[in-house]
Amino acid sequence: MNEDQMKTESKKIFPCILCKKRTRPNDRKKCESTAIRRFLRKNFLGEANSNDILCNKCRHRYHGNQKTCQQKSSSLPVCQPLQPGMCSPPSISLPLQRTPSSHAYCLICKRPGPKLVVVSSAARFSAFLHHEIIIPPGSRCCPSHIDEGEFRPGVLTKIQTFESSFVNKSTVLELIQKIRNYALQTSTSRFSFELSTMSNSDYMALTGISKENFEDLHSFISSDIRNTQNRGTRMSLGIFLLKLRSGMSNQLLATIFGISKSSLCRAVKSVRTALMKSFVPHHLGLQHTTREEIIENHTRPLAQELFGDFTNKKAIAVLDGTYIYIQKSNNFQFQRKSYSLHKGRPLVKPMVVTSTDGYFLTVLGPYLARNNDATILNHMLHTNVEDLKGWFHEDDVFVVDRGFRDSVDMLEELGIRAEMPRLMSRGQKQMTTLDANASRLVTKIRWVVEAANARIKRWKYLAHVLPTNQVPFIGDYVRIVCALSNRYCKPLSTGSEDEDMALACKMRKLSA
Repeated sequence: MNEDQMKTESKKIFPCILCKKRTRPNDRKKCESTAIRRFLRKNFLGEANSNDILCNKCRHRYHGNQKTCQQKSSSLPVCQPLQPGMCSPPSISLPLQRTPSSHAYCLICKRPGPKLVVVSSAARFSAFLHHEIIIPPGSRCCPSHIDEGEFRPGVLTKIQTFESSFVNKSTVLELIQKIRNYALQTSTSRFSFELSTMSNSDYMALTGISKENFEDLHSFISSDIRNTQNRGTRMSLGIFLLKLRSGMSNQLLATIFGISKSSLCRAVKSVRTALMKSFVPHHLGLQHTTREEIIENHTRPLAQELFGDFTNKKAIAVLDGTYIYIQKSNNFQFQRKSYSLHKGRPLVKPMVVTSTDGYFLTVLGPYLARNNDATILNHMLHTNVEDLKGWFHEDDVFVVDRGFRDSVDMLEELGIRAEMPRLMSRGQKQMTTLDANASRLVTKIRWVVEAANARIKRWKYLAHVLPTNQVPFIGDYVRIVCALSNRYCKPLSTGSEDEDMALACKMRKLSA
């Protein structure tokens, strides 16, 4: 053998047929003996050729005691293989695409390491299920190709593969078991938020948001929710939105999704907590945006012309309380405070604050039914909740209804102007023309808060009578729904500046 042949021979890789470990020249032995090949066939269910290589550690299993060798082969992995049960050599040929197996470079872009990550078992199974590509265990790729433990869309279309695959019996059994588990999970329900098999119209009907918006919402909370054996993060989010959208009971939802009721309750709780932590603070509340942004982007020119000043624009907010009905409580004190004489049933009242285009500024409460709108607003101003006094400036406008009449004096002390429909004096049977026209100007702007309340009740869970054990979480549910509306829904009231200016001038002229 000349020097060139020796160099070529040294560059070859001689892996052990059992443990796949790269062997050195003094640590390899060919399977020339028939007894060794028979031993491998009997104990490792694999056919070996005379040119296959065994490392010294695996070869010693044959030369040792036969009984001891069999016990060790059944209880201990040989030379620490990549996965348990992967000891048998690849002997089954399948007409499926397979990627090269290497730890040194990315299986997709062929970029060398060292900053590579091992492809997870879930990502390998997803590649086999959707693209019919077998990825060997232990294969690595760049972190940029992986998103939340799975391959990014379109990544596997550029991958280079072999036309056929040689696999061992353990790999086949593993694939069969995973396919069986997948079939059992999907057969219990046609709703599969994890695999994105539903259309955009299905997402709109079930969750109230589009498929694209669902993925955007999932990106906010994916790091705060953990995957379990029965459900993934997308499934948990889909269950939560479907519950809010339809108002179905936990038992019915558990039957539909094929999980236990306790597991479903844990999913709803985890998603609610994650949304309140990572999503709601960015899309609801006086501190999630600036005063200037609300004035410029969420205030109609019609409202500025009727109640504000275009030279020095003011913040205009519309306030109103909405009702969330609850069951009768066995706690007498709470039942007495939550019972509404006006509605004749127990309820709680969240206070909704919107801009003039229906954008939710904040939701406060909920408050007990014995508090009217004026009492709630006075409490908000006294406690300066969410820095209310700092966010609103002097000469800003609150558009309210007649239920806030007892708060007008406090608003005037703070320099905030209250626009409210006119009240008739004692003994007066009909409003004057000026008062009636002034009231119409207010209702032209104030209707958006009523439409915003109707948008909240569009989520059927909040339109139903809620059990008393859900009272502590009603505020979270209402805030989540309002944040979803701000993020994904169109404004309730829109209009161009020219049209609003012309309409405002016409209304002022007719009301004079």
